[in-house]
Amino acid sequence: MTTFPTLDAWLTHLESAHPVGIDMGLTRIGKVKDALQLSFACPIITVGGTNGKGSTCAILETILLKAGYSVGCHTSPHLLSFNERARINGQIATDEELLPHFEAVEAARRSLPEPVSLTYFEFTTLAIMHLFAARGLDAVIFEVGLGGRLDAVNVLDTDCAIITSIDLDHTEYLGDTREKIALEKAGIFRAGKPAICADPVPPQTLIDYAEEIGADPWLFGRDFRYEGQPGSERQQWTYAGRTMRRAALAYPALRGANQLINTSAALAGLEALRDRLPVSAQDIRLGLANVELPGRFQVLPGKPSIIFDVGHNPHAAAVLAQNLGSMGYFPYTYAVFGSMRDKDIAGVVRHLKSEIDHWCVTDLPLPRAAKAEELEHVLRDAGVTDGPDSSVARFESPAAAFQDALKRATENDRILVFGSFVTVAGVMAWRKSQQH
Repeated sequence: MTTFPTLDAWLTHLESAHPVGIDMGLTRIGKVKDALQLSFACPIITVGGTNGKGSTCAILETILLKAGYSVGCHTSPHLLSFNERARINGQIATDEELLPHFEAVEAARRSLPEPVSLTYFEFTTLAIMHLFAARGLDAVIFEVGLGGRLDAVNVLDTDCAIITSIDLDHTEYLGDTREKIALEKAGIFRAGKPAICADPVPPQTLIDYAEEIGADPWLFGRDFRYEGQPGSERQQWTYAGRTMRRAALAYPALRGANQLINTSAALAGLEALRDRLPVSAQDIRLGLANVELPGRFQVLPGKPSIIFDVGHNPHAAAVLAQNLGSMGYFPYTYAVFGSMRDKDIAGVVRHLKSEIDHWCVTDLPLPRAAKAEELEHVLRDAGVTDGPDSSVARFESPAAAFQDALKRATENDRILVFGSFVTVAGVMAWRKSQQH
């Protein structure tokens, strides 16, 4: 049997073990899951959607931890280390904790009469599921990778499915309309189980599918919503659900305009599961005050102001533009931007070009990434010119682009690092290397 002494060696092997990186379908992973005899005695919450998945997982996790539950939380992708994808009780899993479960998945895969191959995402997600199952936790939360119906996470039968938002992304796998994408995402719904959708305008395909399979759809605006507190100057808000209200809640510690929708979705999930995972108003308050998530409109302390944001599609870019606009006045905004080629780059630029003066566009070390010159081409087409008040410059790496922005920005300016996770991770890693 193939086995490796370190987590890094396993991950390197998995990057090349399966012929294609994304291979939609649950047949292969389902066979290995059965061979592992994987099951959970605790409630399973799955979170899908175009944007807002990571935030919603973090909010659920933090509230449940403050309520005293033991919690496993799986998210993807990671920024600096693979281990970020698996948290137990708020702590990132160590290599030593993960290794036996990589070995267990490989042994189960090999035990099949006809061994199947698994993608990197399928193999690692199974290993994390196996780790969580071995711990006998009170609740587990899984972020869905891509789509829903055919995503590796969907081999689990969820007790509560949450879909945060539905927009065009990964269209080559999921379809080219919101209706088609919604149907793929709705694949995580289950008969008789709460199916929560926080998108304010959900495509009819999602509602029809939930009703057709006999799920219990909770729709934003109909079954749950948020309300601002009159006269409270945005300091407090109220969650209103089917059977309960939570008044005088503080804004979550995550910054940004759409966090109340994500928080409402998390609270609807907890309301739906209240018989099995009761939480108090105080648990919710503590959870919202303490939630953290790197790279989601993360504003670093100090000057110039530095913002990390992993928004990489037009829907996320519109929210990012709104968040930047509410930050106050900065003479100039410098942007370090890198993106995958399959994204709607022109759509992202359209939302952000009024907020950004100087663009530092970068290559990324992946075959599916857009080259810096392709990004420059889109910016030129959008009318960005070179002069004292605007510019486009190309770089070979996020770190080089960021160093250039740092050189040019004054302490009153701001630097936005955004786009692909790989862009943000590249700058985070460089900043970390400078601290030693």
